[in-house]
Amino acid sequence: MSPHLQQLQQRDGHTMSSSRITTHFQGIWVPMVTPFRDGEIDIDAAQQLADELACSGISGLVVCGTTGEAAMLDAAEQTMLLDAVLEAVGPHFPVVMGVGGSDTRAVTATVQRYNDHPLAGLLISTPAYVRPSQEGIVRHFQTIADATDQSIVLYNVPARTGVNMTPQTVAQLARDSHFVAIKEAGGKLQQLGELLLETRLDVLCGDDALMLASLTMGGHGAMSAAAQVRPDLYAQLYDLVKTGRHGAASLLFKALLPIIRLLFSEPNPAPVKAALALQGKVRDELRLPMTPMSSAGQEKLAEALEQLMELPRWSACGKEAQETLREGCLLQLVSTSNIIPAVRQDDHRYHS
Repeated sequence: MSPHLQQLQQRDGHTMSSSRITTHFQGIWVPMVTPFRDGEIDIDAAQQLADELACSGISGLVVCGTTGEAAMLDAAEQTMLLDAVLEAVGPHFPVVMGVGGSDTRAVTATVQRYNDHPLAGLLISTPAYVRPSQEGIVRHFQTIADATDQSIVLYNVPARTGVNMTPQTVAQLARDSHFVAIKEAGGKLQQLGELLLETRLDVLCGDDALMLASLTMGGHGAMSAAAQVRPDLYAQLYDLVKTGRHGAASLLFKALLPIIRLLFSEPNPAPVKAALALQGKVRDELRLPMTPMSSAGQEKLAEALEQLMELPRWSACGKEAQETLREGCLLQLVSTSNIIPAVRQDDHRYHS
């Protein structure tokens, strides 16, 4: 071990864990909202939501992503929320912690706080606002990797950060075993395809409207904010594609598209929280500068949510016996009148 790495391990009393949790980043991962009650984190609601999501057929959870309003949580709140979610889902369900920032030193210090947490990994975005070069991005992530034994999921979201992490940069980072996956939210299927061809990483779609296309071309899964509403259906979508049932997958995705579009029609996570509030799972409360979904948007959302709830519930257990019935229901529920083409705009609202 290099002296530099030993120094990083010992700084401020933070020590690395002796082993890393091995997780394949495939399937559907849900970045959780952070429930609030009267301005404070609602721990009970967060734990209940985490437990329900973990039992829905998804592959893992993300705490303190953009959908979780991480930028509006202080360090103590972030750690408290993570601990609460880990307690709710138990030691065997994969949980990823989101980390962001523009100052490499500050991000490195933040990462070290989680060295002793039983995580599947850390979701780390490229530095925002400062728009570093590709060399700067590589050195940023390499410095972070030297400070932790946790697995790292790269997060490319240029509409939010102002910089695109190229496939060549990702391939260079992928030589380090710390980097195990990437959440690709650049909105370009060509770049996603290059990542699949040129790197060993698990490639997760970060644009919900491109989820079916991503899975069909060989993507390993998705980190989806929309999947927080009826997560079982997104797990079903993944299962249908991976088992070659592309016709049924297409039908299901057409049924999901209207709600996906509405959930990103206003800045995330306002519509997602509005949908969960309509289901009685959280309060429709956000921290400034984020504001609740508009009344007009909520009216449309309520109607779409009612239609979505009519779709049969999916379970990974006993799925074969139910496939014929489910596909029949989909044929009845999906009509050309409620299918809206998934045209993505390069806007920050379209990322989880």
